[in-house]
Amino acid sequence: MKKGIHPEEYRTVVFKDFSVDEAFLSKSCAASRETIVWEDGNEYPLIKLEISSKSHPFFTGKMKFVDTAGRIDKFKKKFANFSTAPAGAKTPAAEAPTPEAPAEDSTES
Repeated sequence: MKKGIHPEEYRTVVFKDFSVDEAFLSKSCAASRETIVWEDGNEYPLIKLEISSKSHPFFTGKMKFVDTAGRIDKFKKKFANFSTAPAGAKTPAAEAPTPEAPAEDSTES
């Protein structure tokens, strides 16, 4: 392994999954400006999570939809004006003329 590329200072931090309001204590070198008082009375840096093993469907066995960034609403808003084409409408590909095959030379020598 290369020397000097791996972090040297790991500290105890609290990871909090806000989708299910669960937290756990672990070691990390991730930067954080926020702190939280843990169950033992000590204050630790807080790392906010959107999803963890406590809320991920793979680990919970439950299908729970988490849309924290509003991606679906943004998609629906963006494509609200588009609709499916009527049944009799032609697509641009169907209207384009097909290229004719080159004439074959049928003369034999």
